[in-house]
Amino acid sequence: MKTVIATAAAPAAIGPYSQAIQVGNMLFTSGQIPIDPATSQFVEGGIKEQTTQVFANLKAVLAEAGYTFDDVVKTTVFLADMSLFVPMNEVYASQFSGSFPARSAVAVKELPKGALVEIEVIAVK
Repeated sequence: MKTVIATAAAPAAIGPYSQAIQVGNMLFTSGQIPIDPATSQFVEGGIKEQTTQVFANLKAVLAEAGYTFDDVVKTTVFLADMSLFVPMNEVYASQFSGSFPARSAVAVKELPKGALVEIEVIAVK
C-alpha cells in the first residue's frame, strides 16, 4: 500500500506527480528544484544557494513523513553542467552526518524551469 506525502513547506508539484510516496518503511521523493515554497520563485544566487534550497525542500518532505536525512540511503543529483559538481558537493556534504548515502550524480541537457540542480532521495526507516 502506498501513501502520498504532501506538505506546504515544500514547493507544490508542478505536474502529475506527488512530492513523495511512502511504501512500507521506504520513502521515495520526487526531484526537488530550488523553488522557495513561500514565494514560488527560484532562490537568488548560484549553485550553492540553489543546492541549499533543494535540501530545505527535501528536508520538509522527509519531515512530513517522519524521516530525516539520517534515513536517506540513496540520492540522485541532476546538474545542468558537471562544472557545478564541486560547489554543489560542498553544500551536499554539509547536509549529512555520519555515513553518506549512496549517490548518483549526472549532468543533463536541461532541468525544469532552468534550475541548476535537482535532487531526489530514497529513505528507509
